[in-house]
Amino acid sequence: MRRVFITGASSGIGAALAQACARRGDQLALIGRRADALDRVRESLPGTGHACYVLDVRDRKALHAAALDFLDGGPVDVVIACAGISVGTLTEELDDFGVFEAVIQTNLMATVATFEPFIAAMKARRAGTLVGISSVAGVRGLPGAGAYSASKAALRNYCESLRVELHGSGIKVVTVAPGFIRTPMTAANPYRMPFLMPVARFADRALRAIERGDSYAIIPWQMGIVARLLRLVPNGLYDRVAARRKRKPRQNGKN
Repeated sequence: MRRVFITGASSGIGAALAQACARRGDQLALIGRRADALDRVRESLPGTGHACYVLDVRDRKALHAAALDFLDGGPVDVVIACAGISVGTLTEELDDFGVFEAVIQTNLMATVATFEPFIAAMKARRAGTLVGISSVAGVRGLPGAGAYSASKAALRNYCESLRVELHGSGIKVVTVAPGFIRTPMTAANPYRMPFLMPVARFADRALRAIERGDSYAIIPWQMGIVARLLRLVPNGLYDRVAARRKRKPRQNGKN
């Protein structure tokens, strides 16, 4: 039985990963902001002994306290930093500065805070896996999504740096980059979403990548091809095409 710590576990990808892990017999720590939603996820899971910690991952002190409490119960094998915010932002809108901060703090800095408490114990055991959930949206900047694209690009590079730092320690660092996954987060997208994947199928494939210790996995695989092609597109052409793309709504439905 593995012990797995998952942030963002109250819905979407985090909840689906919790379901997939529990079906494999894992014991879970579920982290999220909404007590009622976390309780529903826990009650739906097979197995027993799953713990819930209600907190905002931007609260580093509370996040560390939850990690240390779960570590008191035994070694932790896998840590999945899945908490994330996806919302439209515009630099010209002064009110969006706070949204930029929230997205960067949640998507990037909270991942750092999630991993911090586990590294020493994993090094001592020479075993463990740290998982960052990035996005294909981090491959190239998307109009109207500056905060989200920036946070996911930074997360990918952060996880790569961490992977190199921990090389030879016995700790694996895995970056999973979802394409379009059917979750409440993508439900508000006003544009076509190619290769849209059910969240449960994504979770099963992500867990296989985690168990293999893949350094970087784009799911579904078709979006991996799209991502590689996007890196090759000249800036001038990319700018003309991407500028016409519909944009994710800003907070409160604003455009």
